[in-house]
Amino acid sequence: MVDSWERARHVLEAAGLPPGDLAGVRPLTGGTYNTVEELVLIAGTRYVLKVPPAPTVPGLRHERQLLVSEAEFYRGAAKADVPAPRVVALADHLLMTACPGAPWDGTLTDDEKTVLRTELGRQVARLHQVTGPAFGYPSGALGPLAPDWRTAFTAMLDAVLDDARRYRARLPRPADEVARTLRAAYAALDEVTVPRLVHFDLWPGNILVDRVAGEPRIGGLIDGERMFWGDPLADFVSLALLGDIEKDEAFLTGYQEAGGSAEFDASARLRLALYCAYLYLIMLTETVPRAVTDGQNRWVQEAVAPELVAALDRIEELTTAS
Repeated sequence: MVDSWERARHVLEAAGLPPGDLAGVRPLTGGTYNTVEELVLIAGTRYVLKVPPAPTVPGLRHERQLLVSEAEFYRGAAKADVPAPRVVALADHLLMTACPGAPWDGTLTDDEKTVLRTELGRQVARLHQVTGPAFGYPSGALGPLAPDWRTAFTAMLDAVLDDARRYRARLPRPADEVARTLRAAYAALDEVTVPRLVHFDLWPGNILVDRVAGEPRIGGLIDGERMFWGDPLADFVSLALLGDIEKDEAFLTGYQEAGGSAEFDASARLRLALYCAYLYLIMLTETVPRAVTDGQNRWVQEAVAPELVAALDRIEELTTAS
């Protein structure tokens, strides 16, 4: 077993930081794939260290080299002037600065939620102004970046469906039937012509809330390891996880104020259904390699599986209507 202190000192030294200044190492919870630790120096400076699992640990195809994508997200966030960790070093690990605050939870008042969701909308709109060289995962997990969004995203869908078959994941409909339904909507992907920064995992647990003089603010957007270059509409899935982003008036107000486009015409709703299906396929499939508890598996089947069915039904309705 790797000694956390020894590893932390080695990482600090490799990054040009004094290893002798290490005062504490604390495991951070909430992630499901990488090992995450907080490193605290004598002066009080905090860093976060992420270490991937061994290559022999089972996972999904797109999860190879996740830290490459995460570092890309943080570089994009810095360019967009959005609060997020800053990359200190990237090797077989990722060392980054720590952000203030704690994950968004149920302690906020309704007024505070409105203020924060509006500000979050502005920040996400700024993120979506950052463009990439081509489409797909910058990690290269599914191959090189693609010249068009349809090629990139259909490869992402094919990969997770292959994972579902390989792990014999419990899906609400057979994988081949899911694939046929998804294919009917692929033409809508051609409307996306500019590869933009997409976090794709902006559920409340990855949004830190800090308080300054008692007033809440967004301290940082974290865990950008699922980042890809693609359609900014895809971020609306995790931003309204298992829900409907069109009902989040505060977020959409901030998003549009900062220049984001949020028009939900038939094509947009079709693409949004595709992105919902992708995320929910990941959530259903990863339960197998993660070896989740019976309780976690029950929640996924009860909460996520019906949402996948709903997304597939929306695709069928919209493609039949057109």
